Amino acid sequence: MKKNTTWQLQDAKAMLSKVIKASSLKPQTITVRGKETSVILSIEKYKKLVSPKKSLYEFIQDSPLCDVNLDLPKRLPDKPRVIDL
Repeated sequence: MKKNTTWQLQDAKAMLSKVIKASSLKPQTITVRGKETSVILSIEKYKKLVSPKKSLYEFIQDSPLCDVNLDLPKRLPDKPRVIDL
């Protein structure tokens, strides 16, 4: 099998099964008129790419600013303001 990882669109169409098999080893780039336009990835690499590494809660808990105390002024219990429309 060819070790090429860049395919012109017409070649990728003609040899789609080879392109897909090659994507299990390494991402395959598709070009149109010499410009890179698409990439074919194995499903494992795709899932790894789109899956979150950790939850938002874990991300915030791991933040170096997690234990910083912010000295914010208390909000006054004012009446709602009137807005002219």
